[in-house]
Amino acid sequence: MNEDMVVLPPGWLALDQAARDAAYNNGAATPDRDAQVAARNEASEALRAARPAHLDIPYGAAPRQAWDLFPAADPAAPCLIFIHGGYWQANSREGFACVIEGALAKGWSAALPGYTLAPDISLTGIVDELNQALTWLAEHGPAHGIGGAKKVLSGWSAGGHLAAALVDHPSVTAGLAISGIFELAPLRDTYLNVALKMTEDEIAALSPIRWAPSQKRLAVAYGTGELPEMQRQSRSFHAMRSAASCPGWLVPVSAADHFRTLAPLREPDGELMQVVEALIK
Repeated sequence: MNEDMVVLPPGWLALDQAARDAAYNNGAATPDRDAQVAARNEASEALRAARPAHLDIPYGAAPRQAWDLFPAADPAAPCLIFIHGGYWQANSREGFACVIEGALAKGWSAALPGYTLAPDISLTGIVDELNQALTWLAEHGPAHGIGGAKKVLSGWSAGGHLAAALVDHPSVTAGLAISGIFELAPLRDTYLNVALKMTEDEIAALSPIRWAPSQKRLAVAYGTGELPEMQRQSRSFHAMRSAASCPGWLVPVSAADHFRTLAPLREPDGELMQVVEALIK
């Protein structure tokens, strides 16, 4: 961990509670957020209905500890793993199935893990669950048609944080963190910590920007129409990695708000799907 790193944004301590909350409230900053989420849920429901053979496969005993798997025709095809967002306390894998449409169209397999949400579990527990999930996929994926050696671990929002936190899992080839949180300290001072209840030790241990950076390829994407704090998180994290000569790219998605950053992953020739392909070359 870099003890000298500034963990709070400039001027953060001078902000009142409302301003701090607003700095990370992506939903309030996106006027058509509800319409976007409804469309995403509808598309995801349709995809799951069309490919029901490997859904809801448990990797643990808790209700949300399950995978949705989408094997390719070729069992040796690369796999895109996608971790859903929701600030670690909302949403589910089922509502994000449509984000793998681009990967499936390219002949990849895909996999979406679920995880227990706060406040029923700590952030440390969520990371532990997903580490368990990745180990399960490495061991049992071939039995479900997912046996390729190349796996890109991706995630959006809270899932972007989790992708960065878990990219060094031995089964992961590379990572794509979309609109993630890489320094958790500001969230301690917002409405988000009511459910998360993060301790200072947990914040330090689970903020990827403070770690010795992974030498695996890790692309960091964000929307140029996102909240300034979300943009700063991604740029700062990539700058730390770049300064350490770590492989990967910073990918600004032009004009995209927080929710529209997923669009170029859904498209077979979208900017983020192209990044995913480049990560394993």
